[in-house]
Formats: sequence, C-alpha cells, structure tokens
Amino acid sequence: MESALAAVFHQENGPLIDHAVRGFAPRDVQAILRTLSAHAAASGPSGQDPDGSRTIKLRLITPGAKSLLGVPLRHGNRAYGYLVIGRKEGAVFAKKDKALLDQASDGITKALDREGLFNTDVVMSRAYVAHDPAPPQPAGPEMFPAVTAQFTPELQEKIETVLAEVGQVVAYDRAWVCHYDPLAGNVEVLGLGGDAKGDQKDAKKDLKPGQRLTLDSSAAGWAVRHRKPRVDHDLASTQGRFLDHKHLFKDRFQSSLVLPFFVRGQVGGTLTLGSKEPQRYQTTDARTLEPVILKLADLMQAPAAAAPSSTPDLDTGEPSLQPLIPVSSEPIIRKQERQAAIGEFSGFLATEIREPLASIRAQLEEVTSEGILDFDPQTRVENAMRDLIRIEAILNEILDFAKPLELNRHLCRIPEALESALVVLATDLEATRIQVSKDYATVLVPVRADEAKLQQAFLSIFKNACEAMTPGGHLHIQVSQHRAGKGLEVQILIKNDGVPIPADLVDKVFEPFFTTKRSGIGLGLPTVKKIVEEHGGSITISSAPGEGTSVTIRLPGVSRGPSFRHRGRGRRPPHRRPS
Repeated sequence: MESALAAVFHQENGPLIDHAVRGFAPRDVQAILRTLSAHAAASGPSGQDPDGSRTIKLRLITPGAKSLLGVPLRHGNRAYGYLVIGRKEGAVFAKKDKALLDQASDGITKALDREGLFNTDVVMSRAYVAHDPAPPQPAGPEMFPAVTAQFTPELQEKIETVLAEVGQVVAYDRAWVCHYDPLAGNVEVLGLGGDAKGDQKDAKKDLKPGQRLTLDSSAAGWAVRHRKPRVDHDLASTQGRFLDHKHLFKDRFQSSLVLPFFVRGQVGGTLTLGSKEPQRYQTTDARTLEPVILKLADLMQAPAAAAPSSTPDLDTGEPSLQPLIPVSSEPIIRKQERQAAIGEFSGFLATEIREPLASIRAQLEEVTSEGILDFDPQTRVENAMRDLIRIEAILNEILDFAKPLELNRHLCRIPEALESALVVLATDLEATRIQVSKDYATVLVPVRADEAKLQQAFLSIFKNACEAMTPGGHLHIQVSQHRAGKGLEVQILIKNDGVPIPADLVDKVFEPFFTTKRSGIGLGLPTVKKIVEEHGGSITISSAPGEGTSVTIRLPGVSRGPSFRHRGRGRRPPHRRPS
C-alpha cells in the first residue's frame, strides 16, 4: 500500500474522525470519510454489507490513490470505525490483500481492547478519542484570527424575511441561504425558509443555520466554483455527490435551483430553492429573482463592514494586552505588521486567485467528462488540469497555513509518532545511506496531542535534515523527560551533521515564506512551529560549523496519566542502516 487511513466514531452515529493518516492529503481524507459515512448509514451498526462481505471497495479516485479498499473496525458486533488502504496503481486487490486487511483490523481492535477503551455503553470509553477543551491561548497577537461564523439570530431573521419575499416571486417548498467563506473554502448556512424542518423523525440530519458545507460536497459549492446558477430535476443522481441535495431527496423533492450572488464583485453566497413539483425551475428564474438577490447581497455586506467586531471581545478584564512591553515594542510592531500582511495576502489569494482557479478547473472537468474531444485535445486538456491541480495544491498549502489548526487530541506516545514519521522516509534514508541513531528514555509521560499533526511536524524536520546532509550522514534522535514547574515535559532533540545554517539566517527560518531552496514556498518550518505552539510547546533551532543543526522541541506531558514504558531493553542502541 502507498497510503492508509484509520477513522473512529467519536459518538453514536458519527461523526467519523480520522485518527491515523499516511499518504492521503486532507481533501482525500474528507472525501473518504464522506464515502465511509454513507456506507455506515447503509450497512447499519455492524458495518457489514447485506451480502455478508466485510471488505468494501471504495468507488472514488484520489490524487494519492487510484484503488481503495476498506474494512470496518468492529468490536463484538458493532462497528466503531474503518480502516482504509490505497494504492497508486489501478490494480485489483487480491484475496490475500483482503485477508491481510481483515487481520490488521482485528489487530487494531485487540490492541484497543487491551487498553480498556471499550465498554457496553459507548463505542470508545476513555478520552483517547474525545475532543479536549481548547487550551488557553497565550497572550499576545495571533498571526491569524480564528475563522468566525457569520450566522447570528438577527441575520437569520432578516434572511427569513427575504426568503418570504422570494416565495412571492418564485414558489418553493424549502429554501436556504449560504454565505461563502473564501479563506475556509466552504459555505455556511445562514437561514432557512419554507418546510425547513422536513421529516421530524430525521430532523437531526437536516440542514441547520450555522452548518458548514465544503465546496466539493454541496450544490451550493458547485454554484460558487462555477459562478453560475445550477438547475437539477433529478435529485437522485446528485444526492450521492451533494449533501444539501441528500436532504431534499430524502424528503422526496423533485427539483432544485441554486443561484450565486455577488458582493463587491466576488461570490458572496448562494440562494437554494427546492420544490416537490417536477420540472419546477429554469435558469431564466435567476433574472426574475434579481431584485431579491440584491437584498441578500446588501445583507452580506453589513457583516463584512463590521468585521473588526471581534475586538470588543478582548475587553474582558483580562490582561490580554500586557505583552506589549515598551522595551521590545519595535520587534513586536514589525512582527504584527508582517502577520497582518500575511493575513491580507491570504485573503487576496482566497478571493482573487482560488475562486477563479476553481471555476476554471470545474469547466475543464465538464469538458473532459463530456467526451466530445478527440484524443490529442483531450490529452492537452488533461495535462492542463494536472498543472492546475498542482497550483491549487500550493495555494491550499498557503491558505491552510493561514487557517487556525483544528487539533484532534488524545493521549499519544512521542516515540511512536517519531517512528511513524521515520517509516515514511525509510526508502529515502536507505537510498542516501543515512545512519539513524535513537536514544529514547525508558519511561516517558504521555502527551495529549494530535498525533497526525505531530507526525507531520517530525516528518518536515526529518526531510530538512536529509536535504542538508550528504550521503552517509548521521541523524540522531533523543527523547527525554524533564521537570517543568509543577509538571513534566517531553523534550525531543533531532540533530543532523549536515551543512549548518548560516548564523545570520538562523533567526529567520521560522518566518513564513522565507526559504533558501529553489523549490518550496517557505512554509515547512513555520508550519512546524505553528503545530508545536498550538500544543502548548516550544521549538528552538541551533546550528554551528562542525556541529550540524539541532532542533529541540518541548511538549507538556500529562503527569497524572500512566507513564508509558518501552518494551525491550531500556535505551535503544544506535540503529545503523546498511551502507
């Protein structure tokens, strides 16, 4: 396999949360989770198909894998999650592969059972798979403010008034308005009208104000990407792709109309109308609704003009502005200016670049799917799409850095996170004959963290170290435990003997978009610092001629939890790879 994903239900009937990811991009993970959630709803609590088969072939293709095979993770007769593997080539999985996947899922269940994570009331019992309250943020200016919701009861009331006017112009049975958030890359439901609740027994699954939908999984997102209206008269064919159509199809709606509206020249949101009458809507209805659409655009401009409304929330009596000490005011002011510039630049990319790129890609997808081109033009268009996808990946990397991290915390072992990152680089380490030595303390306190994010940080540091070393270099990893005030902290030291960083550049390596490489955009180490600091830790880097480069990470440990003792003989001897 080239990629793998393990996901667990945090509560009854969802949501399905990824806990271990390797080889899949974030967008791939979301697409897979949506497909698995639909399969879980169809197969029931056991996660087994009606025909008795256990493994499932996922009918989707991601950039990282063309063939996907999954199996439900079951404890007793109850599915608590899914395990998925992927391969880049389109080969069919053999029976042996399916048997090995079953064995792997059983091994995961046995390991979790040994830890006492199951009980009879809920799927998973301890906080191992539960969201922790957000840690207190350190005082001082943030690089990027959290994504704020546009929904408010007052705005919902105004939108419902506008939807009542819509009903006088074009009839509908259900309608809602979404706001487009270009930085987050999704749409947020602001208000609903008509038969908004639908069937009472499934009311919990209906759309609600404040709910967010991704652009790829909603008809509203389709209208945003294409910047044009969308009419559907066969919701059965689209309810598998679009979550908002799924709600309409469930309640036996026959047709829908989605209209984008524009605010200051950019897509501000969408208006969706649904009807139980077949063939109810046409694209010409967009012109009929223009006067009402203008009112929605005016409502969207009001929150935008009052965007700095988050500043009064800081006036809570807490000393949140104390870090602005006059002695070091000039560096702080420069940092604030740089952070503000990055935030403004990210907003520009989200609205002026990503939105047109999404529209171009959507139109190219339509052309290639229609099959009207000859072989040579089809090949050229597909090559252009691949370049476009690569540009979008770089753009999403920048915008993902601009967004606040969403951490999925649970107790984890730092050595295991390090080993998982080393496994990803095993082929490169062997090809360059880099020797890896490890010195892990015998007893280490656990760390409450997002293990996938920590693996991402460690992998970025390892890659930088490999690029700095010549073939046959040496990479040393040391993990120790120290007293920090009244608690304990875990220290990770990663040292390489490669080319040192110039003294005048050491202080700049954590600055966004600073890079000395020919390729890359300079977000590797800044992202590492962001991940470490979001976990309440710290990171430092030192480099000197003849000594190489050392990266030191300190993370707070959970002193009240059980200490994890390594199986085997105390400290691990240096691991030498064959030259």
